[in-house]
Amino acid sequence: MLKVCHLYPDLLNLYGDRGNVMAYVRRCQWRGIEVEVHRINLGDPVDFREMDFLFLGGGSDREQNLMAKDLENRRELLQAAVEDGLVVLAICGGYQLLGKYYRTLEGHVIPGLGLLDFYTEAGRERMIGNVVVELEIEGENVRVTGFENHAGRTFLGQISPLGRVLVGYGNNGEDGTEGARYKNVFCSYLHGPLLPKNPRLTDHLISLALMRRGLPAELAPLDDRLERVAAEVMLKRLLE
Repeated sequence: MLKVCHLYPDLLNLYGDRGNVMAYVRRCQWRGIEVEVHRINLGDPVDFREMDFLFLGGGSDREQNLMAKDLENRRELLQAAVEDGLVVLAICGGYQLLGKYYRTLEGHVIPGLGLLDFYTEAGRERMIGNVVVELEIEGENVRVTGFENHAGRTFLGQISPLGRVLVGYGNNGEDGTEGARYKNVFCSYLHGPLLPKNPRLTDHLISLALMRRGLPAELAPLDDRLERVAAEVMLKRLLE
């Protein structure tokens, strides 16, 4: 059985981000992999070491302020789990919270967890639109699509980006990077939701979780021709 932790589902759910959890769960179940979903809200106890996949969605500045203190109380346990290979997908506001800080236009600094080496600053103009990013999955370059809508501009330190922007703005609209990646942590500005639109990435996150459990990571094929055709149509439309 794989255990899925959906952190702050009531606060972080912009643009249908919970669809990422739904896609992850369904693609496991279609293969006969049992899944247990834990919805963790402010103050709820959770042992990240027992989880296999952690999802942290996007939210507004207000929601990020509400969660900052709660997350700080969980910092050590989450860091230990990340170092142990916990598979994490963090989107937009959830992504920003894993970094050092978020600085608002008024200069107020919202502390992040400092788990990853990047920081975010608010911009005056929002970066909105469809995105195509090229990233590496198991040694192969894969193109994924999503939708971004953020004013935050993220700048990476000593950490790898998730991928290279082919269409859209990405982390900051300047350096061509999108998201961040550390061990089994995947950060991105791509809503969409990201996983339903990109089944190859979803399967990769499932395989990583199985591998961490010491289980066979090779997944049984699915008849997901419709999902793959939809992904290809979207890619072609955005790249033309």
